[in-house]
Amino acid sequence: MRKIILIFSAIILTMQSVYASSVDKVISFLHINKGAVTVSVRDVNNGNVVYSLNPNTPMTPASTLKLVTFASAVDTLGFDYEFLTKLYKSTNNDLYFVLSGDPLLKTSDLEALLATAKEKNILTPKNIYIDDLLFDSNDWGEGWQWDDDLNPSMPKFGIYNLDSNLLKIEISPNGASTTPIIAVKPFYPLTFMNNVTTDLTSNVKNIKFTHNNNIPNVIDVSGTVSGALIKYLPVPNLKRYFILRLENAISSSKIEYFNKIKNAQLPDKNVYLVDEVSHEMKDIANLVLKNSNNMAAETVFKAGGAVWAGSQGTIENSLNMLNKYLSDIGLDPKSVTIVDGSGVSKNNLVTADFMTKFLKAEYGTENFEDYHNAMVSPGEGTLKDRMLYFKDNLKAKTGTLSGISAIAGYITTRKGHVLAFDIMVNDSKASDYDKKNLEEQILRQIYMNY
Repeated sequence: MRKIILIFSAIILTMQSVYASSVDKVISFLHINKGAVTVSVRDVNNGNVVYSLNPNTPMTPASTLKLVTFASAVDTLGFDYEFLTKLYKSTNNDLYFVLSGDPLLKTSDLEALLATAKEKNILTPKNIYIDDLLFDSNDWGEGWQWDDDLNPSMPKFGIYNLDSNLLKIEISPNGASTTPIIAVKPFYPLTFMNNVTTDLTSNVKNIKFTHNNNIPNVIDVSGTVSGALIKYLPVPNLKRYFILRLENAISSSKIEYFNKIKNAQLPDKNVYLVDEVSHEMKDIANLVLKNSNNMAAETVFKAGGAVWAGSQGTIENSLNMLNKYLSDIGLDPKSVTIVDGSGVSKNNLVTADFMTKFLKAEYGTENFEDYHNAMVSPGEGTLKDRMLYFKDNLKAKTGTLSGISAIAGYITTRKGHVLAFDIMVNDSKASDYDKKNLEEQILRQIYMNY
């Protein structure tokens, strides 16, 4: 028996040596710093490590962290959880909007709630209140870069989520060689220093938004356009945007209300539900894991923390929820540093070994089928033009930050083995293309040889 074990161990070591040689050649060919690459590949059935490279080196996981934070939140909330935005009426003729931070909430949903109110002859409310107490007022993650607040992929997040927390900016040429018109639709009080030019002879659409260093709340806009263009910017103040859209919805519904919209907690009694809008976790799961939506990831994480603690949604409660979940599945929370729910912060540090242990622990759990289905496949979401070689044999989560590329998930090899994998490339000198090419080449070696 001992001889058989030794032979089997030797075969495993030989296989790992073959993988290592192949991966080393790819890394060398792409001129990527080997010390900036960390890889762990693990059999989900027996936990054996198939291949590793610097597996215990802490690195920034970028959005692959969503696999961890989302799973912990769903463990608390369940895949049947719904984000509900509710409208109540009190016997005192007051209206209360109770918010849940629904990341899919749109202005049209507010209009639908008020349309129901009008159908029920609620035409002249005495007061309109917003109950915003489920979450704290922190709408920016720890370690998020200050200059990212103009990046549409990194909007603020919170209880006032609405319309993806993005402003629609319309840039319309006003004749040849003239300054185009820039407008926010629908209206939001944002001032532009318009330095954009029009060139109708070309097909150029190059626009850049930057903060004006001299005037607060003013955006400098530069570049050239040849035709109408739509861009998006994060909403600077979520509450202000929400109230503007709510005021518009009240007006369009022809409900007579001329007072300010105020904040108040929903009373315990003497109120009844007028209507509600709901969005299911399964739809939001696709937003988080397939499309890597940071706002949705942070909101789900915060909602999980609120339910887990039985109090307000705060990053502290969410992280405590996460730490308890990691401990319950046999992982040490102190072995990693996690500060947000989306992976945007470069303060997050994990190891590839931790990630594959986590993915193995998730495999076969109660929520695994829904969790696995929500991950991205080649040809969709963040893998729309990547990993097509693997077809239906790959389920993953990608991650990209400046100088960083990562991918983690599950792969079914040519021989039918199911492996958990994590690859992080923190090499600022290598191009994004080379980093992502390396990820694919490593996975090809694993897919073909194991």
